[in-house]
Amino acid sequence: MALGGIKQRATLGFLLLQANRVVATSQLLRALWPVDEAPTSARKILQNAVWGLRGVLSADPAAPGGASAPALLTQAPGYVLRVDPDDVDLHRFQRQVEAGRAKFSAGAPEDAATLLRQALTLWQGPALADLVETGIAWPELAAVEKARLDAMEDYFEAELACGRHQAVLGELETMVATESLRERSCGQLMLALYRCGRQADALAVYDKVRTTLVEDLGLEPGRSLRDLQHAILTHDASLSLPPARLLGAAPYQAGRGQGEGGVVGEDGVLEVAQ
Repeated sequence: MALGGIKQRATLGFLLLQANRVVATSQLLRALWPVDEAPTSARKILQNAVWGLRGVLSADPAAPGGASAPALLTQAPGYVLRVDPDDVDLHRFQRQVEAGRAKFSAGAPEDAATLLRQALTLWQGPALADLVETGIAWPELAAVEKARLDAMEDYFEAELACGRHQAVLGELETMVATESLRERSCGQLMLALYRCGRQADALAVYDKVRTTLVEDLGLEPGRSLRDLQHAILTHDASLSLPPARLLGAAPYQAGRGQGEGGVVGEDGVLEVAQ
């Protein structure tokens, strides 16, 4: 699919982020130009971008199996891009992640890890990277990136529940190095290091994230991360997988919000280390 200039590419990108939903013209204009910087010809430029996209989409043959080709329609108060969700990697990613989380909740971490790994392979780099390079910073793109990081942590959690702490250690170290304020992945790295016999390194991760939180945000680590540090200091037995691998929950869950989670005991029940 050959696209025109940056405004046409940005229009398509924004509509894809809102695929099969009506996007108001005013919302598109705000996406294409910073506040108070839109030229007097902004609406005309947008209309030309839409016209060009329609030409490109109409030249694109229907997908195999009888699926309809994408269509860019005018629908008050703006436009809607009709597209088969299976043709959009983001929708496939979201569906695969939901399936993986369902498997994890059902006590099948092996299946969950497989599904989440497959979902993450759909990523070949930052979403709409060419637009980001031009300075575009839509909240929708930030939400997509957050969803990717959440899925990565879900994947790590499933792998830890399967006892594969060594296999994900490198990825966890990279994650924490680039996302140092995400307490959930910091806790996962601490647990993986501890299980690898590296207690001092696990505690060093806690000290580093605490320093970063205090200096950058004026906050102490959440309750679950503090509890995990205490459990590591005391060699709490619940941090180790029993001979029969835990099912249904990872031995450490930081949760999706600060201060949630704790340590899972040998009975599989989430506990707070004392």
